[in-house]
Amino acid sequence: MSYKTIIGLEIHVELKTNTKIFCSCPAEFGGEENTKCCPVCLGLPGSLPVINKKVIEFAIRAGLALNCNINERSRMDRKNYFYPDLPKAYQISQYEIPLCKEGYIEIETENGSKKIRIRRIHIEEDTGKSIHLEDGISLLDYNRSGVPLIEIVTEPDMNSSKEVHSFLENLKSILEYIDISDCKMEQGSLRCDININVKNKDKNIETNIVELKNLNSFKAAVRAIDYEEKRHIDLLEHNRNTDKETRRWNDIENKTMKMRSKENIEDYRYFPDPDLVYVVVDRKWIDKVRKELPELPREKVERFKRYYNLSEYNARILASSKNIAKFFEDTCNEVENSKLVSNWIITEVLRRIKEEGIEIDKMKINHKDFASLMRFIMNKTISNSMAKKIFREMIITGKAPQEIIEERGLKQITDNETINGIIQEVLKSNSKSIEDYRNGKKKALGFLIGQVMKETGGEADPQIVNKLIKEALS
Repeated sequence: MSYKTIIGLEIHVELKTNTKIFCSCPAEFGGEENTKCCPVCLGLPGSLPVINKKVIEFAIRAGLALNCNINERSRMDRKNYFYPDLPKAYQISQYEIPLCKEGYIEIETENGSKKIRIRRIHIEEDTGKSIHLEDGISLLDYNRSGVPLIEIVTEPDMNSSKEVHSFLENLKSILEYIDISDCKMEQGSLRCDININVKNKDKNIETNIVELKNLNSFKAAVRAIDYEEKRHIDLLEHNRNTDKETRRWNDIENKTMKMRSKENIEDYRYFPDPDLVYVVVDRKWIDKVRKELPELPREKVERFKRYYNLSEYNARILASSKNIAKFFEDTCNEVENSKLVSNWIITEVLRRIKEEGIEIDKMKINHKDFASLMRFIMNKTISNSMAKKIFREMIITGKAPQEIIEERGLKQITDNETINGIIQEVLKSNSKSIEDYRNGKKKALGFLIGQVMKETGGEADPQIVNKLIKEALS
């Protein structure tokens, strides 16, 4: 049987404005429960919302960065539903006329570049938060109620968990570049709902669309998609179908579980919000926001390839994060060896910060310290292997490389006479290896070089050792 998985996404992005969308309460994360709310975000009778202009600007910025058309006239609507953490029993959102529409993001797949269409981007308010205790009691925190969001809705253009992961990584990178959200999934700043079903192409039948919620990481999204894909295929193979439902991902049991039957659009009873006027943006404002957009990831990749002579792979990794790209360019301004800097960031820096669980801009060292380390490698003061040990200590202690080199006496031995003396001692003790080398066993050379490096504590220049041993053996 031939199957096709069909996936569309709904991504909620929390905007990092100072205040909420319809009132002056702070929009920051955390704090004591129910201390950052007022009659407006609590939905008390008689309170009136006033829209935050910065929210509209951030949404326009997102729309332009994601290749959308901007509606110069859009409308706020009421989406009616009851949940305990939604005190008004409706959410102010956009339905019929969103602010942004018809955009796209290009992703790289095994078959080349693929365009994922974006149906719409609209602005809305967030709800409060329910806290469920073990004894069955639920508490409500309304600090998050009224925090501004954009919802990005894609067309069902993705066909695998790999494509979804690539899309989300690209989207997160763009949102960080344009500086409208911190995109911290663990704090709920970036939340993803997945709509998925599977089609049997041979029989031309497909399962009902299921919505997956509560996905708090890209890894969880991938695992949930893979699970649902297998579940839907199994249903089709047994001539069954899934309910049109909303399911949640259980990270502990590694499976999806039914939450409720999925609502239809009619159930929300959308209608224009009578307390808010139309959102009207003129072309001058849109053009001003467009001019203020920074260089975006895809543009940066092309510039890195052209200006720094990087490979496509290296350029993509370095441009994937605004902070990584900045660290790379700041270092290159100090050191004229972009290839060395690029390779070191990709292999050592990113590995070390992953082990430490920190972001690159939170390291104890700055780009100037890192540039100094690169210069010590370039002028052969230290070897590459010594540099790795020094960098590990730099990350942990925050010390400059010069300080660590002096403390540990780690300067590389480059004096030919000194190295030659050690080579002669090694050769005297390893006549069998000399004989093996002369009989064509090339591994013997590697052994002898290793012995010299051992005698020097790894401080001899490997290239000089290699050259001098070959000369001695000939």
